[in-house]
Amino acid sequence: MAIAPDPEFPDKGRLIGIDYGTKRVGIAVSTGDRTISSPVEVYQRRNALLDAKYFRELKQEYRPVGLVVGLPIHIGGEEGATARHAREYGAWLSETMKVPVTFWDERYTSVVADEYMLAVDMSRKKRKARVDMLAAHVMLQSYLDHQAALAREAASLLEDELPEEES
Repeated sequence: MAIAPDPEFPDKGRLIGIDYGTKRVGIAVSTGDRTISSPVEVYQRRNALLDAKYFRELKQEYRPVGLVVGLPIHIGGEEGATARHAREYGAWLSETMKVPVTFWDERYTSVVADEYMLAVDMSRKKRKARVDMLAAHVMLQSYLDHQAALAREAASLLEDELPEEES
């Protein structure tokens, strides 16, 4: 589910996906053509100064054109305090990294990530260490897939509107 899509958000180039947490932040990155998301790591938050340094270095390494921050939306679709904190964190990241941010519904991403790890028989300790980055990956891939579906739909509509060529 899209959350207030931003028409100013770039439609081409690499994105970084963020699974917000008060202690840990899951990070994923897309390919430049936005077809595939890959988990990167879990960042253990420290303080604003060290966190800003880390994310500026991440920008240097991956050269993203935008950030997709997961919003923890309640089952009924409303936003609570955690979503508000995720929006504030996304705004801070955007300012720190000097790239635009958009938000994406992250409901069930941690559950899906945990199911992936259970399917490969990963230990509880390893699952706990990786769940945030895999949740960021699942969230970012969901965003990429949705955007690709919208692009296909738009292309199909344009095809339908074009006049047929005469033989």
